[in-house]
Amino acid sequence: MPVVVVESPAKAKTINKYLGSDYTVLASYGHVRDLPPKDGSVDPDSGFEMKWEVGSDSQKHVRAIADALKTDNALILATDPDREGEAISWHLQEALTKRRSIKKDTAVSRVTFNAITQKAVTEAMQNPRDIDGDLVEAYLARRALDYLVGFNLSPVLWRKLPGARSAGRVQSVCLRLVVEREMEIEAFKPREYWSVKATLSTPRGQTYEARLVTLAGKKLDRYDLKDETQAEMAVQAITSRELHIDSVEAKPGTRNPSPPFMTSTLQQEASRKFSMGARACMNAAQRLYEAGHITYMRTDGIDMAPEAVHAARDAIAAKFGKDYVPDQPRMYKNKAKNAQEAHECIRPTDMMKSAEDLRLSESDQRRLYDLIYKRTIASQMEAARLERTTVEIASRDQQVGLRATGQVILFDGFLAIYEEGRDDISADDDDKRLPALTQGEAAKFADGGLQADFDKSTQPDSVVDPGDAGKPDGIRRNGAALLSGNGAVLGSQHFTQPPPRYTEATLVKKMEELGIGRPSTYASVLSTIEDREYVRKDKGRLIPEDKGRIVTIFLLNFFRKYVGYEFTAELEESLDDVSGGRGDYKELLATFWRDFHKAIEETSDLRISEVLDVLDDALAPQLYPPREDGTDPRECPLCGEGRLHLKTSRTGGFVGCSRYPECRYTRPIGGDAAEQGDRVLGEDDGDEISLRSGRFGPYVQRGEVTEENKKPKRASLPKGWAPDDMDLEKALTLLSLPRQIGAHPEDGAPITSNFGRFGPYIMHKKPDDPKPVYANLKDPNDVFEIGMNRAVELLAEKRANPGRGRSAAKALKELGEHPDEGGPVNVMEGRYGPYVKWEKVNATLPKDTDPDSVTMDMAVQLIAEKSAKKGGAKKKAPAKKAAPKKTAAKKTTAAKKTTATKSTAAKKS
Repeated sequence: MPVVVVESPAKAKTINKYLGSDYTVLASYGHVRDLPPKDGSVDPDSGFEMKWEVGSDSQKHVRAIADALKTDNALILATDPDREGEAISWHLQEALTKRRSIKKDTAVSRVTFNAITQKAVTEAMQNPRDIDGDLVEAYLARRALDYLVGFNLSPVLWRKLPGARSAGRVQSVCLRLVVEREMEIEAFKPREYWSVKATLSTPRGQTYEARLVTLAGKKLDRYDLKDETQAEMAVQAITSRELHIDSVEAKPGTRNPSPPFMTSTLQQEASRKFSMGARACMNAAQRLYEAGHITYMRTDGIDMAPEAVHAARDAIAAKFGKDYVPDQPRMYKNKAKNAQEAHECIRPTDMMKSAEDLRLSESDQRRLYDLIYKRTIASQMEAARLERTTVEIASRDQQVGLRATGQVILFDGFLAIYEEGRDDISADDDDKRLPALTQGEAAKFADGGLQADFDKSTQPDSVVDPGDAGKPDGIRRNGAALLSGNGAVLGSQHFTQPPPRYTEATLVKKMEELGIGRPSTYASVLSTIEDREYVRKDKGRLIPEDKGRIVTIFLLNFFRKYVGYEFTAELEESLDDVSGGRGDYKELLATFWRDFHKAIEETSDLRISEVLDVLDDALAPQLYPPREDGTDPRECPLCGEGRLHLKTSRTGGFVGCSRYPECRYTRPIGGDAAEQGDRVLGEDDGDEISLRSGRFGPYVQRGEVTEENKKPKRASLPKGWAPDDMDLEKALTLLSLPRQIGAHPEDGAPITSNFGRFGPYIMHKKPDDPKPVYANLKDPNDVFEIGMNRAVELLAEKRANPGRGRSAAKALKELGEHPDEGGPVNVMEGRYGPYVKWEKVNATLPKDTDPDSVTMDMAVQLIAEKSAKKGGAKKKAPAKKAAPKKTAAKKTTAAKKTTATKSTAAKKS
């Protein structure tokens, strides 16, 4: 029986079902080899020779494949149909050849299929080929580039910027996008403008809304009404005139469906509609693919196989009728730059099966399949037919003109099943349906038809001026609105808005537009910059952390070429040339390394102070914004003598006083001290009690730094304590810590409570014991409220179960048995946050992940990723019994081991 190798056990299970007992199907569990994470794994001086090693966790999988080949001398490599899949097949062939499991007479072939269906798998087995050397070389080039950048640039970051984690070839460019967008937002100056709308009524009593487009016979631009006075004059001009319908124009229009999904558009739409991150999206898509429900999910192609097109048209006719099927199939041309490997779009493998028909149990898989199904079906449906109506309303003297727009859907077409989401929904978008209007008829003001509605969070406080009651036409000012007496005409205040922060969807879209990265890399790039704590997510938006901002500014000043958008896109094109057989990968590496190595050497000679001077100047507009009182923004607000300057620490960057240690003033790099909430809370025993912002967060301080008191009493704000809520009483409570709970009833030694590095705790030290005992507290308020009885109980529990001073972790959710390996999989409550536990593998949950939302599929993926890092988690081998020294006994033991190995291989197949 030929041995068929795929990446995952789930994929192996599905394929084994189609191939039957004539084949042995095994899983490699991803890449079986990788570059060791140490210097010298890629040697530029030896023609970029790469040293590979089989990971400790992969050795058992390679061994199982090798054992199967002892009896089956044919190997079929059936990994994914892309560059990564080709690389896995190549690694397997190389590793098995090195083990001498592949001999001269071993038949080795490569098969690919875009969907795991019986037809696709059977056809693939009938059309084997050799491993594609061009795709392998493109993989080698990318892997070598990433290694050379990471292992040469990261040490420079560590030496020059304490607290920086590491740098990557594509990740650094992605981070630059996020940082530069944040700097755009900070530099943005809002511009005020006003708009005027009127609620009008037809002779039949139907109301509609129109906006002012002409004033004093002149067409208005967006910013023509600059302030409240001009808006007030515009409202008066409208209300003092009689209006009529000047023209009614109805134009037919159509809306065509969007093309089917490729990787980037699937991630974007999943983010818009479900707030699903790129990694979660790809995890769910991977499971759907392995189960045979969708085609391969890493693709930048949007074309669809002819048989799939016909199947979609049949499904449309069956579900919606022939009116929804266009005369000719829709053909889509790929607009992606350098679309690779000619993959098909992401689509269902069976067009007749909706999400309801599949009855998927996992929520993410069910939602994602429904999205893919509807988008695919919609892409082959008839266009929607619309009628767009534009109504021009004017005064008799033509000095005032208003416009009302609306549309009517005459035939819904593809909208019957699907409509694409949008990132930028404009407030001016108007899809309202208008009442029947006739040219020449009067347009009267509707009584009380419109109410003022505005966002007070971005506008001045709402104040109604009593003096406005006597103004002409009863116009009233209401902060952001001018409302006519009958409520029919409204002038609204607006401010231009800064560009929005990126979401994962819009960042992927931007990277795709710039030609940075490829479908298989988007999810990992985004997760990397989050895992390194260079960016954080807040309500789905990506915000750069201080350390991410400093790393970006450092790279822009010392390695600008290598975080350049055009350079990165051109490098991607060169790599695509290698995959297409149009370029030599070693020449590409040599060209890159020559200039990059020179830049590394030049930067390595710089002192940290020189680097900080450059970064301080580059970040000056953000670090030292102008102060309202006109004083020097670089003057230390604490001592008034020192100069503020950028400094670095293990946690990132901060601004500090040049007179350190005499003055210990510090604050985060984002904005002025006043903006951080620094303020004096009051006095106690002659000392000034103040709230301050430091590099480790907000804290309270007693007094100032003096010659006699170089280290005044300080206390950090506990988790959950907001700086805005701090007052003198709370500050004094914090500064009084540690709190004496009382004397232990057994030995009389004091029990105290306090906040530590890992949160709130209580402490007790016996007179005859050199080591104190610490017991963690869950609630920060317990530091101030816990009583003696509870404290003694907690300390007793701690002494009874020390275990590194910790009790056993608590299971938050039991997921069941691991579907591939067996053994319980649980979501645990950990000291540093929730995590997934399986045997000896502990995989931390991504930030902002609700433990209750974790599914088995998500847990298995996290476990696999954790195991793959640094050779995977090593399982503890069972204790071996000492064998008797008799030769016969040794032979018997060896025979048992051989039998067990064959039995294991048979079970997996």
